[in-house]
Order: sequence, then structure tokens, then C-alpha cells
Amino acid sequence: MTPTSPSMQYQNRKVAGFLLFIAGVAGVLGIIIAEALHPLYNTRQNYISDLGVGPSAIVFNTSMVLLGLSIIGSSYFIQKAFNIKLATVLLAVTGIGAVGVGIFTEDAGFLHVIFSLITFLFAGITAILSYKLVKPPLSYLSIAFGGVTLLSLVLFGTENYLNLGKGGMERMIAYPALLWATGFGGHLIGSSD
Repeated sequence: MTPTSPSMQYQNRKVAGFLLFIAGVAGVLGIIIAEALHPLYNTRQNYISDLGVGPSAIVFNTSMVLLGLSIIGSSYFIQKAFNIKLATVLLAVTGIGAVGVGIFTEDAGFLHVIFSLITFLFAGITAILSYKLVKPPLSYLSIAFGGVTLLSLVLFGTENYLNLGKGGMERMIAYPALLWATGFGGHLIGSSD
């Protein structure tokens, strides 16, 4: 196997970053737009996945599939750029989970729950492990965003919503992971080393 040249590693980082940035933006904007399209939606009382059915379904489900496909694509270029199989696999599994969320809406029951759990769990772990790929302060922020995602997932799973409601606590799982993807993606796009 021929080693990747520095210029190819540089290009692979750029493409990986672009795809991660798109994933983060697709997730955040998909949720916000879907919330605006759903007339009875309440961010405190409704699950994020409630946006996947009803008047907001096409926007939300499309954004989840786009998010997932972008993450899967990014994982390929992360592997080419950094050759870190664990990070690549975790990131790819996160993307597969997100695609599953968009395809198997909450009407799918247990299948939807499994894909949601996969997405949230592996996104948090991946964010934490990405600290190895960046320097401070982004390495610290990656750990913090991943940690908040995982802690919030535990709180959500045990129904400790900290007065945020189930919808608010679920956003404390999703948004830090999406912000990490956007920030980490932006870093990869702008990196010159």
C-alpha cells in the first residue's frame, strides 16, 4: 500500500472537514426549520424525533439522512487523512445511526430508538476521541462537547430532565454533538499543517 502524500492528506482533511461541517449545519438547521413547520411543536415537551412525522417530516427526515451520509463520507476521508481506524469506525457508525433516524421515524418504534441511541452514543464518544487529532483549546472543547452529550444521554435515559423537559434534555444531547461536528469540521477545513 502506497503511503498518502502530504498534499493528499491535506486534501483529505479538507474534504472530511467540509462534510462534517455540512453534517452539523444540516442537523441544526433541519431541526430549527422542522420546528417552525410543526404548528403544535413544543421544544420542552416534544422529542426531537416528533419532527420526523407530520408537517415537518420531509424536512427533518431529509436533514437526518443528509447529516448521516455526510458523516459517513467524512469518516472515509478522516481515515485517509489520519489513518486512525477507531475514530473512522466510530464516526461511520454515528452516520449510520443518523441515516437510520431519518429512515425509521419514531413510528418504527424500537428500531427508531436503537438508531437514535447509536447516533447519540457514538457521536459523544467520537467527539471525545477527536481530541487526539487537534491541539488545545479545540481538544478541550471536543472533550467537553462529547462529555455533555454523553452525560445528557445518561440523564435523559434516567428521566432526569433537570427542569428542561424531555425535549430540552434531548437537545442537550444533540446540539453539543452537532456543534462539535461543525467546529471540528471548520478546523479541518482551515488547518494548514
